[in-house]
Amino acid sequence: MADSLIVQSKVKEAVKGLELRMDSSLPDALNDKINSMLKDAAERAKNNNRGTLRPYDL
Repeated sequence: MADSLIVQSKVKEAVKGLELRMDSSLPDALNDKINSMLKDAAERAKNNNRGTLRPYDL
């Protein structure tokens, strides 16, 4: 797995704010999802001949 892009304590705090508990594998799954989203966004930017990721690439 790549370096973590999330702060586990912040995820836990956000989940707690939703009045739920967090499974220990949630941070890894969330990190994988973010990496996938960034990869897809990068592909879109490149396909549009841009070197900058923009929010709408997500």
